[in-house]
Amino acid sequence: MARLFTYSALILRVRPSGESNREAWMLTPEEGILRATVFGGPKSKLRAQVEPYHGGALWIYRDPVRDSRKITDFDVQSWKPGIRENYERSTAAAAIAETILAGYGGGGPWEHAFILANASLEALETADEPCCTRIFIHFLWHWTEILGIRPDLGETGDDATPLGPGAQRWLTAIRDLAPSQMSRYTLDGVSVRQARAFVTGIVGGGVREMAGNLGLLVGSHAQWTSRKHARGRWLLILQGLFQQDTFCGGKDIFFL
Repeated sequence: MARLFTYSALILRVRPSGESNREAWMLTPEEGILRATVFGGPKSKLRAQVEPYHGGALWIYRDPVRDSRKITDFDVQSWKPGIRENYERSTAAAAIAETILAGYGGGGPWEHAFILANASLEALETADEPCCTRIFIHFLWHWTEILGIRPDLGETGDDATPLGPGAQRWLTAIRDLAPSQMSRYTLDGVSVRQARAFVTGIVGGGVREMAGNLGLLVGSHAQWTSRKHARGRWLLILQGLFQQDTFCGGKDIFFL
């Protein structure tokens, strides 16, 4: 029985575990969200490599007796150092990572989610500060498609967040665009607020429905509290990101 597995992985979150180890959560196109332990102290080379937003080939050893996983090696092929150089980039990247974790990697197909996450983080790495919010809105709009909850903009219902003509045309235009193109597709401030409220409302509802369908909100109090904390963390990050009412100045295309 095989115990060593290789994945294409994107690190989403890393947290301390015990005195010197760390727990890492990652998105893989092979199996979706995985969690594994990184052993080693502060001077460990592997520990330095397994950091949020790094991507590459990851080796995981599975212990079937203890039902545990540990990372044995990581060939980092994408470091994305530019994300940590700017507060807005870091906040948007954290919001993308927490959205993926809160949505359980989209529930499959994971390859689509993996490509979207990588492309969004790569776009953030070199984005001007005002563009970060728009890249994240683009990510959420495409994330609704992965979750299977993207609405028809012409049939959003009476209880949906109202969209002005600028926000509606922009969301329609970016459906087939890559995150890197968001530097060209600009939007006025009012439409930015409308678009972000619209997409976060849809994704938030989708996360609740997915959790219920998977039975993750049923069972022990500790299990329910854990899932509640995960969604609460996601909402707090979004709140911090959206307190910044910044948006890109026009370069090529401007939606009014």
